[in-house]
Order: sequence, then structure tokens, then C-alpha cells
Amino acid sequence: MDVLSPESRHKAMSHIRSKDTRPEKQIRSALFRAGFRYRICDKRYPGKPDLIFPRYYAVVFINGCFWHAHGWDSSRHPIASSHANGANATYAHEGCRYFRFPSSNQEFWSNKFRCNRERDEQVIKYYQDQCWRVCLVWECAIRGKNSRRRIENVKNQIMQWLEESGDPYLEISGNLL
Repeated sequence: MDVLSPESRHKAMSHIRSKDTRPEKQIRSALFRAGFRYRICDKRYPGKPDLIFPRYYAVVFINGCFWHAHGWDSSRHPIASSHANGANATYAHEGCRYFRFPSSNQEFWSNKFRCNRERDEQVIKYYQDQCWRVCLVWECAIRGKNSRRRIENVKNQIMQWLEESGDPYLEISGNLL
């Protein structure tokens, strides 16, 4: 059972940002200081990537571990098992410490996470079909102890991927149990 009233829950949920989150700002700032220029959440691009590097034909998505269900194995969850579409490399990780499946309204959350994942997969496939490179940064990669060092490491990985690597896909994750 939810400990908040519906009005309080609505107010709390309405304050959650979809862009300009702390992880996004931290990574953007680090890349800008390193001399990289990019577009931010441009609505002209499908899925509104967090960072767009047209010069490199690359996009970066910075995903929150909770909202994108990092580490959630939908095939093992009793409610979601009937909706499972099989494993996907984007969500192959298990045990992210920043994702906990909510204990209340489980059917809603199962559907919500499943839809978020399906949308993410479609957007990534779109960019790959258009010969754009995709980088997916999970919140857990920069969060926790030594966050400054973690942000620096993520920045360095993205810089190397943009400038030196021809890899079409890069996933940066951390704090897996």
C-alpha cells in the first residue's frame, strides 16, 4: 500500500524531470569542458537523445536506473512474465543497486517498465538503422562514492568512443551487484 495520499503522490511525481537531470548536467558539463559541442534534447531527433553529436553521427542517452528498469529481469517477475519478449543486450544486466521494483501497484509498474524498454529498444534500433552510433549511459555509472572520478571516467569513455572508436554501440554501466 502506498504511504502517500493520491494528491501527495501526484505532487511528488509531477516534480520528476525528464530532461536536465543531475546526471545529464554532470556529463554535459564534463564534455563541454573537454571541448565537445553538442545539441541537447532536440525534439527533431526521435527519442530526444540527451546529447546529439551531429559531427560524429552519434547520440548519447543518459538513463535513470529506476525509470528504465536497469537490472530488472522481466521474465522472472510474476506480473511481467506474460509480457516478456525475450532478452535484449541493452537490459542484460542484473542487480543494479539503484533499481528496486515497487511493492505497490505492481501491474502498473510492470507495464510501465516494459513499455519504456520497448520504446528505448525501438529508438536505439532507429539510430542504428540510420548508421548513427548510440551510447547508453546508466545513472549508476556516475552515482555513488567518488562520483567526480566516475564522471571523469564516463567522460573519457565517451570521448574515446567519439574520436577513436568505430563501435556503433557503447553502454556504460556501474555499480552492479
